[in-house]
Amino acid sequence: MAEQPGVIQALIAACRPRQWTKNLLVYASALFSFQLNPQIWWASTEALAAFCLISSAVYLLNDVIDREADRAHPSKCRRPIASGALPVPIALVAAALIAALSLLIAAAVAPGLAGVIAGYALIQIAYCLGLKRQPLLDLFCIASGFLLRALAGLVATGLGASPWFLLTIGLLALFLAVEKRKAELRISLDRGVVTRQVLLRYSLPLLQRLESLVASSAFMAYALWSAGPTLRGASTSWMLLTVPFVIAGIFRYQLLSDPEETERRCARYPDRNCEKPEEILLGDRGIQLTLLGWLSTAIVVGMGHRLGWLA
Repeated sequence: MAEQPGVIQALIAACRPRQWTKNLLVYASALFSFQLNPQIWWASTEALAAFCLISSAVYLLNDVIDREADRAHPSKCRRPIASGALPVPIALVAAALIAALSLLIAAAVAPGLAGVIAGYALIQIAYCLGLKRQPLLDLFCIASGFLLRALAGLVATGLGASPWFLLTIGLLALFLAVEKRKAELRISLDRGVVTRQVLLRYSLPLLQRLESLVASSAFMAYALWSAGPTLRGASTSWMLLTVPFVIAGIFRYQLLSDPEETERRCARYPDRNCEKPEEILLGDRGIQLTLLGWLSTAIVVGMGHRLGWLA
């Protein structure tokens, strides 16, 4: 019985609650539709709960499959399953129960939301079982998770969305996926240990070219969305005021992923690298200030437009 609290603590850690910040994307549709209806926000919150659960179930399954490779990784070796703190049978049973609960919550909100949750689970399972070893396809699998989170918010609330809005999210997700692989490849090259088989198919010059392409495309898609209803974008062209924060955020993230900057920061913040986007979001002051400025400006513009102060 003395070991039970340790197992429970390990299970909670294996569910990776710090990565639940990614699931806040389910609020995007309500936020950018400038909705004040409490029912809209409650539906988004239920979608958030469903996505937190299903993502944790996928993390458990992934860590079970990757436990041998994780033991060779400098930081992933400390994960509960790889370290042996969480037994594999308990992890698998917990994953199944958590996934079932997620689907039940989603079905209670909207049948379409359960479909989105199931689609996310299937894609991620396929990723865990083999697609993560396929170059380029692995990037699209990672990006699809972010896009489906945004779609979950749309389905749960019944709100519409601009195609530019969805394209922006998809491209920014690809950008983060490329940055994640770039950080993993650099760590592998530095330590002489390949922690992912797919990294053998990538090179830093290739990933830098992909990074440039998707970053530029994401910024242009966001600019077209913020231009307003003329281009089937945001409800007001005043959203162009948020564009500087987006480009600043992209620049900041690229700075943090630069090899020389990474070396300077590694000694002070060993766990903050672009291999873990959630650590950047939670730990980097520049990214936090950029997000705060972007969010504050978007809220002011949205409320101003809703109250008739801005066209």
